[in-house]
Formats: sequence, C-alpha cells, structure tokens
Amino acid sequence: MNRLTGLARTFAAAAVLFSVSIPAVQAQDVAEDQVKAARATIAALGVTNSFDNILPSLAERLKNTLIQASPNHQELITATVDEKALSLAARRSDLEREAATIYAKTFTIEELNAITEFYNSPAGKKLLNDGPIASRELLKAADIWAAGVSRDLTNDATKSLDATLGGAPAADAGTQAPAQQ
Repeated sequence: MNRLTGLARTFAAAAVLFSVSIPAVQAQDVAEDQVKAARATIAALGVTNSFDNILPSLAERLKNTLIQASPNHQELITATVDEKALSLAARRSDLEREAATIYAKTFTIEELNAITEFYNSPAGKKLLNDGPIASRELLKAADIWAAGVSRDLTNDATKSLDATLGGAPAADAGTQAPAQQ
C-alpha cells in the first residue's frame, strides 16, 4: 500500500500546486448586490455548468491511477475515492462564488441585469441553445465561400496575367489556388 499512498500524495500535491497557481478574486472587492446580480447572470448563461464534471473526472482519473498501482485493492480504492470525492462536492459552491465575483468585477449591476434579462428571454435561451449550431454552419459557409473566392481569384488573375504577359510566367505559377488558412 506504500506505492498507493505515494501516488495519492503525488496527486494531492499536484492538485494543491495547481489550485495555488490560479489567482483567486477577492469577494470583498465588490458589493453584495453586484455579486447577487452576477450569480443570476451566471445561472442564466450556464457558464459554470461545464465544470460540473471536474470532480467526477478527477475521481475517475485517481481511481484508475491507484488501481493500476494496486489492482488487488480495486474495491477499496473505488469506495475510498468515491467517499472522499463526495465529501468534496460541497466545495463546488466555491467555484460559483469565484465566478460570481469575477462577473461582478467585470460588469456593472445594470449590465449584469440586462445580460440576465436577455438570456432568460426566449430569444436568449434560443441563442444559447442554437447559437453553437449556427456558428458551426457559418464556419462551413465561410470555408465554402473562401474556396470559391480563392478559385475565382486564381483563375481571374492567371487569365489577366496570361493575357498581359503572353502566357509564359503566369501559366506556370498560377494554376493552383493558394493554400487556405
């Protein structure tokens, strides 16, 4: 079990070093009503929802690491890590508080209220839900457009240069569209 203990300590030390390296925003720097407005904005935007999987992911990673080191203790490792992870779940509110403080420092109360009002509206909810799809489709359309413009630019410039230069240099250099970024 010494190897298991060593891995657990290494994991814990890495987690502590990681958490210390991220500067925390001090809650006392903003008024409580601004933090309250920021919490409403965060809820409307769902900006911290993607962080819900952090603790379960960390627990799974730790279980896998510890089980690889001591496969004979899989049940004990799983039970222990799950128990400890559940005891840390309450700390999720710390992240919400930090997020609210960050938003409170970034936006005025009026801005926070306007953002919250919009994203709680049907249009705001639709934007949150369908915006990523629209953005993905827009990127596809931009790629198609850029390919067409590149093709036409190459063809038009090559024809013009061929006519001006008598066909020699432009025909050799401009038959392929330039690579896209």
